[in-house]
Amino acid sequence: MGKTRKPTGTVEEIEAAFYDALSHADLDSLMNLWADDEEIVCVHPGAPRLVGHAAIRAAWEAIFERGGIHIRPVQTHAVHNMLTVIHHVIEEVQRGPNEPTDVHILATNVYVKTPHGWRMALHHASIAPGAIPDEPFHTPVLH
Repeated sequence: MGKTRKPTGTVEEIEAAFYDALSHADLDSLMNLWADDEEIVCVHPGAPRLVGHAAIRAAWEAIFERGGIHIRPVQTHAVHNMLTVIHHVIEEVQRGPNEPTDVHILATNVYVKTPHGWRMALHHASIAPGAIPDEPFHTPVLH
C-alpha cells in the first residue's frame, strides 16, 4: 500500500475537502489537510486546545466513532495575504438526516502556504447562541 498523497489546490478546495472528510468520518483524508508543522492547533466547542498531529488525530478519531458530522459552512468571511488565509465561517450542523439545522458554530480556519500547497494550521470552533444571523457581515462604523 502506497503513502497517501497530500491534496493540492486552492484554500477553498482544501476547506471543501475538510468538510467532506468530516461528513464521511474520513480520518486519514482529514489529517492530510493539516500542515506538517507540529504547532498546528484545533479547538472543538467546549473542549481544551489540542496542539500537534497526535492530539488532533486522537480527538477526531474519538468524534468519528459515532460516524460522520454533517456540517455546512456558510457566510465565510475571508482575509488573504501571500502566505496565510483566514476563513471565519458560520457552520450549520445537521444533527440527523431528518432533523432541522438548529445548531450553528462559529469557526475560524487558518491556512498557511507550504512547499506542498495550502494546509490547515488552525481550526477553532465554538457553539453560537441563537439563530444564524440573516446578515452575512456587520461592519461597525468607527468615528
